[in-house]
Amino acid sequence: MSLASILALIIGLTPAVVPAATPPAVGCPASLPAETRCYGGQDANGAYYTIAIPAQWNGSLVLHAHGGPDLGAPTPQRSLDDLSRWSVMVREGYAWAGSSYRRGGFGTQMAILDTEHLRALFTAAFGKPRYTFLHGQSWGGNIAAKAAESYDYDGVLLTNGVLAGGSRGYNYRVDLRVVYQYYCGNHPRPTEPQYPLWLGLRADSTMTSGGLRARLQECTGIESPPEQRTALQQQNLTDILAVTKLPERTLASHLNFATFTFRDIVHKRLSGRNPFSNQGVWYTGSHNDLELNLGVQRFQADQSAVRDLSYDSDVTGEISAPVLTVHAINDPTAFVEHESAYRASVTNAGNAQQLVQTFTQESEHSALSDAEYATAISALATWVQTGQRPTAASIAASCPAFGQSYGTGCFFDPAFSPGSYESRVYPRPFARHWPALTSVEATWLPKAFPNVGIAP
Repeated sequence: MSLASILALIIGLTPAVVPAATPPAVGCPASLPAETRCYGGQDANGAYYTIAIPAQWNGSLVLHAHGGPDLGAPTPQRSLDDLSRWSVMVREGYAWAGSSYRRGGFGTQMAILDTEHLRALFTAAFGKPRYTFLHGQSWGGNIAAKAAESYDYDGVLLTNGVLAGGSRGYNYRVDLRVVYQYYCGNHPRPTEPQYPLWLGLRADSTMTSGGLRARLQECTGIESPPEQRTALQQQNLTDILAVTKLPERTLASHLNFATFTFRDIVHKRLSGRNPFSNQGVWYTGSHNDLELNLGVQRFQADQSAVRDLSYDSDVTGEISAPVLTVHAINDPTAFVEHESAYRASVTNAGNAQQLVQTFTQESEHSALSDAEYATAISALATWVQTGQRPTAASIAASCPAFGQSYGTGCFFDPAFSPGSYESRVYPRPFARHWPALTSVEATWLPKAFPNVGIAP
């Protein structure tokens, strides 16, 4: 039995029924080239999917893993929107396929299997592609990096990926959650039921993202011009930003994740167990670090929860196909230092020659320049076809030709190298982390721990 089959049995996921016929035709987004054929539907597990095949198909497939995670129910629009956003892949001659995943919420293994189901569906309907390239953006980068350790792809492209893994990749949001509450004291308010902050939010809370943003505004005045903030609001905002090292423009989205996605992870995926720790963290940068560190809420992770989250999403670096990463240096959501964490995992596994990392002088998380995506998929395909490993410099040098076609600019910086992950995120000196699993260990761990894994 293959490792993929074993993983499916381990976490109780049902293989999708592969259709014998071509999927239903759907309208293509306007951003796609003329005469592109688009197909869509819903697989047996409930995941919606979209497929696009250009008129001049080069015979290869880009299989896309989207980010998030979305917390709502899946919709057909999700994969259509992703196709529109990455229509550059179709314009470069590749077929494209993306899944919505079967449900909202966290679950890397779940997303991997839904992506694999889509690959099987595509192959059954249109034949085996010449090459299959897996592309993951944001959280999809974590999904793709993890999938590359269990499934065979010809090449993998990770863009602005969350690559430090679930057991430590969200520590800066853990820090935000406790630092925010120390200064603001309104999440929860003293008059509301109290709960440990690692929960993110009470399971039965009716708070909305709008309600949370109102509390952030109440405490920091973040939506007001600086001259309209009170002195206390400005001090709170200054301290929170300085201690957490988060950009002001994405502070609300990080707090949103540390509230609603943490609730999903803890309550729905880990049966109320805590995978997060801030024991031993010394927070710095505030106007009074001593008082902050004496007053901030502390907690220690449940090691069974760390184990399960690690099993679901931590990378081992055990890759066998070429992996190319592109990351915006000033990404305000998935910091560029995630790349250092990933490089360490791959190097420690002895696979450094299978990884090339590139960086761009950009400041957005959700999308990069189309010219850079075209450059990256071309460089990856050439690497796979010729066996000649590119360099950051050679990739940067090849971008202007694509820049002329797309007019979106080339911003590669081949000289850049990020600092360590711990240079951006407070280390956990007293945390005991479950080690990232090798592919062999993944087959026997669930036998030793029957409840392992993130529930589908």
